[in-house]
Amino acid sequence: MSELHVSPELFQNQPCLRLHHACGDTVLVALHGAHILSWTSGGEERLYLSPQAIFDGHTALRGGVPLCFPQFNMRGSLPKHGFARTSAWTPVPADEGLELQLRTSPATLAIWPHAFTATLRVEIAPGTLQVSFTVDNTGPEPLDFALALHTYLRVHDLPTLQLQGLAAQPYWDDVAQTNRLEPGRVTFDGEVDRVYQAAPEPLTLVDGEVQLRIVQSDTLADTVVWNPGATKCAAMADMPDAGYQQMVCVEAAQVNTPITLAAGAQWTGWQRISVL
Repeated sequence: MSELHVSPELFQNQPCLRLHHACGDTVLVALHGAHILSWTSGGEERLYLSPQAIFDGHTALRGGVPLCFPQFNMRGSLPKHGFARTSAWTPVPADEGLELQLRTSPATLAIWPHAFTATLRVEIAPGTLQVSFTVDNTGPEPLDFALALHTYLRVHDLPTLQLQGLAAQPYWDDVAQTNRLEPGRVTFDGEVDRVYQAAPEPLTLVDGEVQLRIVQSDTLADTVVWNPGATKCAAMADMPDAGYQQMVCVEAAQVNTPITLAAGAQWTGWQRISVL
């Protein structure tokens, strides 16, 4: 008998699927945006979802794990972070996990003239969440895309929070608008908005007694680290003023150099988070 099963669920009047593990861990995924809303492990919520997120079936959701595809931020002509996070996804049969797909449609072709199939796969084991994203180029020409698994991790003590494992990695500091080299551990005193060259070894997020191990596939060359800080957070309509104190984003990404996918080819990237 499988240790996993999937059940339908409504959350904020939005259709979702919940993946259950026999150990008690669960993941909740909305069909809107294939958006991961919750990951509970060991009886604790491990992701941050803004209590002011807008659940209207159209707006991008704040928190959880948004999918930035096929564009990151405003680095291109598409809407911010692309269209995946605001599209309706379709569940597909999957062994030992949960999968949703997004395919070419008139709406996608109107703003991005490529034929594709994108698949989000969610897997859980005790204390571990793995999110995989696969792109199939179903058209006759190559296509380019960017991607970020925009993971919002719930934190308990932002002033003492440390992200370890990025020492000596180069990064673009979007706050200072300059390239820098990480001298050691990343801390969060004020706004942090950085695109790092991905580290060769796993990262560790140290939050008091809680530690998370964060790994990404070698098919994703960048790691984005983000916290809006007090000033920017207060200006965000879908975040409480103090919301920045409860989250940090550590994102497996490919943003500096787009991925080029040949006609008929397939690409997969993933992020794995484990409670230590």
